[in-house]
Amino acid sequence: MYKAAILGCRGRSKGHIRAYEHVTKGKVVAICDLVEDLLNSFGDEFGIDRRYTDIHEMLDKEKPDLLHIVTRPALRVELLTIAAEHEVPAVIVEKPIAIDGEDYLAICELNERSSTKFIVNHQLHFHPKRLELQRDVDEGKIGEIRLLEVSARLNLLGQGTHILELMFSFNGHVPATSVFGQVSGDKGLYTTHPAPDMAEAVITFENGTRGVILCGKNAPSVGEGVAEHMHKRISVYGTRGFIQWQMNFWERSTPKGYECGEKSYGAEDLLGQAGLTEAAFEWIEDESRPHPTRLELALQQFNVILGLYASALDRKPIELPYKPDGNFLERLRERLKT
Repeated sequence: MYKAAILGCRGRSKGHIRAYEHVTKGKVVAICDLVEDLLNSFGDEFGIDRRYTDIHEMLDKEKPDLLHIVTRPALRVELLTIAAEHEVPAVIVEKPIAIDGEDYLAICELNERSSTKFIVNHQLHFHPKRLELQRDVDEGKIGEIRLLEVSARLNLLGQGTHILELMFSFNGHVPATSVFGQVSGDKGLYTTHPAPDMAEAVITFENGTRGVILCGKNAPSVGEGVAEHMHKRISVYGTRGFIQWQMNFWERSTPKGYECGEKSYGAEDLLGQAGLTEAAFEWIEDESRPHPTRLELALQQFNVILGLYASALDRKPIELPYKPDGNFLERLRERLKT
């Protein structure tokens, strides 16, 4: 049985630890948070006795096989570096993996030199119904893919990385070759997930497929009275049909007919988190089974966001992969200020 530890005991961490009800290869043995009240409340709720306020102490004493990093995005480089220096075998880190150009480049460099297996927590990838629709696409049931459309009503760093991961996954992780985008609104640039309020772009892939992404109030609604974070969706259009995945709904059209149905996002998300965690342990024990949301792929997806920013600022399409020259957030704040 592999040992896991959790760094960060705020709300999202509960989704990580509850998933262990369905994980067979590991268990959580220790937790860490700087705020003792949060640490003790979390430990009491989930029955974890080994509690730390110092990450170095926890890693030295517990030597976990898997570390969950569930903290704010601005700390990514520092905490991933600590995990690598302690030679933690694998890390699951919350999205987004970066917030700007310089931390993106630092994490790229860390991934190149570190032996730690870094995984980004894009748990939607493992939702059971999404996996079923992925198999339909992979098996050619909708024909050759022509267009992938993804949207979310939170900003690019709030949920854009989730839906970009879905886009790349349904398209078989074919490299993107260009992005042409636009952004608007500066309020979101002053939050913990700093990004323009709205963004949209057309992405071209090496196989000729096009992708469209919309994030913010410009994204389509999935229904009235639905919380803002519940509007994530993807549609994949092929030569013989299409599929659509939403958080509580799905549909599929193939030459055999049309089907649709409702589903429970909460139930699927628990199983999705469990599947992502189980796959991390499988990668630890078998190098030939790389994780489908590993850092290498997440960095390729985040590169599209940086290219989108460059496209909006320079008012032209940007070839990918794109090497950022410094940061974007201050330039975006200046350009978009109201």
